[in-house]
Amino acid sequence: MNTSDSFDIIIDNCHSLFNKKMLDYGSAWRILRLSSLTDQIFIKAQRIRSIEDKGTQQISDSVEGEFKGIINYSIIALIQIEKGLSDTADLGLEDASNLFKQYANKAKELMAAKNHDYDEAWRDMRVRSFTDLILQKILRVKRIEDNKGETLVSEGIDANYFDMINYAIFALIKLSEK
Repeated sequence: MNTSDSFDIIIDNCHSLFNKKMLDYGSAWRILRLSSLTDQIFIKAQRIRSIEDKGTQQISDSVEGEFKGIINYSIIALIQIEKGLSDTADLGLEDASNLFKQYANKAKELMAAKNHDYDEAWRDMRVRSFTDLILQKILRVKRIEDNKGETLVSEGIDANYFDMINYAIFALIKLSEK
């Protein structure tokens, strides 16, 4: 299966999960600051790394589920950047779902452009490398957050969230092809 089709399958699965959680919880996530979302992504990536290093796990939640969580939390973070912080769960299912699709499409466009330039070099990478790259992006985001969003020459926070989405998708593709 080609990368574009694999991307669509994974995003459709993540979008379905997002919509189901919206039905369960509404948009309670709207009260989360970016730093809290970054920490949620960190927890998921750190758990993946711990399982990779130990070779075992004691909680049944799958590594694949954690990568999907990284995708969804990254999209939520991008929505928060656009909409700003809210004190209430102010987004309905349709609006939130449409925003999810908008950012997923932007991530896919970025992935396609980078795949063109890099000739899908990610296919020769290890899943563990994607975990490490996600953790590196998290550290970069934390640093930018600590600097009040200011950078001198680097991409902003949003670019890092887009990269985390695509790295998690690449990891899920690699895991599905085993």
